[in-house]
Amino acid sequence: MTEIRQFAAELSIAARSIQAKHIFKHPPGDQMSHTKRLPAFLGALSLPFLMSAVRAAPVEDKPSFPTLSYWDNWTDPQGTTHLTKCRMSAFHDDSTSSNGHETLLSTPHKGDVTMTVRVQPSGWKGEWSETRQTQWIVPLSGIYSVTAMDGNNVELNPGDILLSEDVSPSASGPEPKGHLEKNVGDSAVALQILSFADATPSHVPCQWH
Repeated sequence: MTEIRQFAAELSIAARSIQAKHIFKHPPGDQMSHTKRLPAFLGALSLPFLMSAVRAAPVEDKPSFPTLSYWDNWTDPQGTTHLTKCRMSAFHDDSTSSNGHETLLSTPHKGDVTMTVRVQPSGWKGEWSETRQTQWIVPLSGIYSVTAMDGNNVELNPGDILLSEDVSPSASGPEPKGHLEKNVGDSAVALQILSFADATPSHVPCQWH
């Protein structure tokens, strides 16, 4: 707001200078005075600036590109599973690109990996279960719902990312453990799943940056 007031003051000074030099000339018979023309001129000139000042978000609120969000389904040291939203932003230049166009790569997740596509038919609902291997899951179609032991639930759309690493959860008696998954709506759900046989799950969320 301080910048807007300063700008308006500078406009007023400039307009008075213009008026003193008789820039606001009007043809004979035009009864609009300089006094009436001045506010109209100021309003027209300052409106775009004021609108941009209102709409512009602070620079610090705008995330830098590239930044991707993913959900981490993890198990804490007490055996309770959680769903935490994380950010992946540690990208680096891909030196292997040969066409001259810049591309970026994330930190690689290396190891013995198996890729499968799982299709869950319309109305599918699973039971409480635990992940046996660390998995990266990306919905390809449909809406995929996951619930953790802490009660948090997320609905993942095509292109969203889930890191499923709720290995070895524990619960008292008949209480559910692991995670609960199901389809949302009437459509089938297709998931691309990358399973890492030797990956060690983390008991702290958001370790993949």
